[in-house]
Amino acid sequence: MKTVAIVTDSNSGISPEEADKLGIYVVPMPFIIDGEIYYEGVSLTNDKFYEIQRSGTRITTSQPNINDIVALWENILKEYDEIVHIPMSSGLSQSCETATSFAEQFGGRVQVVDNKRVSVTMKASVVDAVNMVKDGKNAKQIKQYLEETALDSSIYLVVDTLKYLKQGGRITPAAAAIGTVLNIKPVLQIQGGKLDQYAKVMNIRSAKSKMLDAMKKDLEGRFRSLVNEGKMKLAVAHTLNEENAKEFAEEIRKTFPNVELDFVDALALSIATHTGPKVLAIASYRVY
Repeated sequence: MKTVAIVTDSNSGISPEEADKLGIYVVPMPFIIDGEIYYEGVSLTNDKFYEIQRSGTRITTSQPNINDIVALWENILKEYDEIVHIPMSSGLSQSCETATSFAEQFGGRVQVVDNKRVSVTMKASVVDAVNMVKDGKNAKQIKQYLEETALDSSIYLVVDTLKYLKQGGRITPAAAAIGTVLNIKPVLQIQGGKLDQYAKVMNIRSAKSKMLDAMKKDLEGRFRSLVNEGKMKLAVAHTLNEENAKEFAEEIRKTFPNVELDFVDALALSIATHTGPKVLAIASYRVY
């Protein structure tokens, strides 16, 4: 028998190709479009998602089918002793709570992690879990570490349009109308698994400056000791904005030369549902 298997979902932004390289399992997230269910990375590619979104069709997210997850666990446990399951943050979805409840029937062999993360920071947690397995850690030890360090992360992002925040009920139609007329671009933050407003700016340049200032406060404040220990990394994320994301990455490297910028990645579609295209984001996270 193999030791510990790592399972996550596509809210991590981990592609099927990356999953194969890491040796993990990724549950595709379901999206409801015109009454039909599509699965991220299976029947719904990034290109198709944004094509549908641009057409004005409403896209909503849903939890993975728990019966499918339980069936996956059962199959995995034929080869592995234990499973660490890392779903989307409990602050953004009920899938973590649901999985935790059903894991009880496996007698401790399935450990569900409430990691308080999503997208690029969640991906970092999955990589940490893989490295911990290589170091001989068991499922309970991995769960304990990921939950204890869950809040050692942050994401700041700027959206190009208020349309999708309004559509998802995150801002009122009146606020969206005023913001559109004034060309306001909100800077949002994801900390502890919740998507909240951080600031309002008038252009992308101001947004980048605001995000860099916010990250500087984090790195020199609550993450200072981790930075000094070399335990923090940075990443850039985007939605259909790769060239600007690469430019932003270079700016970040110059601003924070002592903190490694790990990768430039696409934001998970679960976030893009609420933000739309042309998003830029900076993330930081503790590493194992």
